[in-house]
Amino acid sequence: MEMALSVYTDGGCLGNPGPGGWAYVIVLRTFQGERIVNEGKGAEKHTTNNRMELQAVISALRALKAARGLPQQAAVFTDSQYVQKGITEWILLWKRNNWRTSAKQPVKNQDLWKELDAMTGELKLQWKWVKGHAGNLWNERCDRMVKRALAAL
Repeated sequence: MEMALSVYTDGGCLGNPGPGGWAYVIVLRTFQGERIVNEGKGAEKHTTNNRMELQAVISALRALKAARGLPQQAAVFTDSQYVQKGITEWILLWKRNNWRTSAKQPVKNQDLWKELDAMTGELKLQWKWVKGHAGNLWNERCDRMVKRALAAL
């Protein structure tokens, strides 16, 4: 089933770790076409690329949950395989292993993963990976927003 609501996210860093930014765009598709119903961006002075990718998704889902009149289900598009595989595959093992990796190390960014995990239990989401910098309109918009958030630091 195709979702009427699409969430596009992106995160990035200048250096890794370094200053980082995140952004999201929530798009509603109707018979009249697509329109942005919400978007946001932010930045941190010292972070990692993976944290920014996660923060983008968490911020988008917060906005979705707070929105009135929008479906509480969406297709989430990320250009981060870390996020897409993490939430659809790896997290099940991490939780089973008390938030440890297969190498018995603590899961990195555990605070954000736990927050994302809690949020995904409250929404109906499809997780989709999209190739970054490949001409996808909404992914490219997020990328530009990340750059603007970084420039504003």
